[in-house]
Amino acid sequence: MVTTRRFSQVNVFSAHALRGNPLAVVHDADGLDEETLAAFARWTNLSETTFLLTPSDDAADYRVRIFTTTGELPFAGHPTLGSAHAWLEAGGEPRHTGHVVQECGAGLVTVSTADRLAFAAPPLTRSGPLAAAQEAAVRDALRLEASQVRGMAWIDNGPGWIGVELAGADEVLAVEPDPLLTRQLQVGVIGRWPDPSTKGKDVEVRAFYGDGTGVEEDPVTGSLNAGLAQWLITSGRLPQRYVAGQGARLLRDGRVYLEQRDGQVWVGGDTFTTVSGQVRIG
Repeated sequence: MVTTRRFSQVNVFSAHALRGNPLAVVHDADGLDEETLAAFARWTNLSETTFLLTPSDDAADYRVRIFTTTGELPFAGHPTLGSAHAWLEAGGEPRHTGHVVQECGAGLVTVSTADRLAFAAPPLTRSGPLAAAQEAAVRDALRLEASQVRGMAWIDNGPGWIGVELAGADEVLAVEPDPLLTRQLQVGVIGRWPDPSTKGKDVEVRAFYGDGTGVEEDPVTGSLNAGLAQWLITSGRLPQRYVAGQGARLLRDGRVYLEQRDGQVWVGGDTFTTVSGQVRIG
């Protein structure tokens, strides 16, 4: 049965139109079956599409299901901020002042509404060093020499991320991954800018994700930046507050605002709606 639902397309992690990471949001998605959700996500052809639903947990303000073009994710960063933005803009009323609580496959996620939206990074489901053979496989996939890598670790908060720290931002921008060797990996690279004051960002980040058949680069990635911050702030290799740039190689201009307060990493970014209306779905 075809039904009409409210629809938003939200620009996430950039204050400039068409320079961030777009998110498709279907409101009031209760009653739509999983096959329909997956088909609609494939049709949008965006990296993620979310569906806003009635929460099943009394502590949550809303529930969200997050789909890529190939399947469902328990958690993702830019869908979290974009969904919170769309829910609030549609008239959602948070139960608590200063934040909303999102229910997703990974559990409950708090999103601060003070200043720009920011989500509390969920705990890592896998952390720590990779096995030597795994490290070598990642280096080969990214076409890197061992001398170029300053650190590597699991930083998985749902999608399966591996973090790779390089010597600098220029090295990050120069990475040319092997499309065959990277097709089974979800890997992010990060490196510092030598003079952040001239760039408006402290580090440069890139995200590569495989679907088993090839590799794509994500424009701006909240979940990856959350994991990188938890790894590198905790280890003392980055300060407790910094700005990450992402998307330059894709002609985007993403900015992710990372901060650790009282042991909790917060991941923030600008959000605004670029498309709104109704969509026929079902």
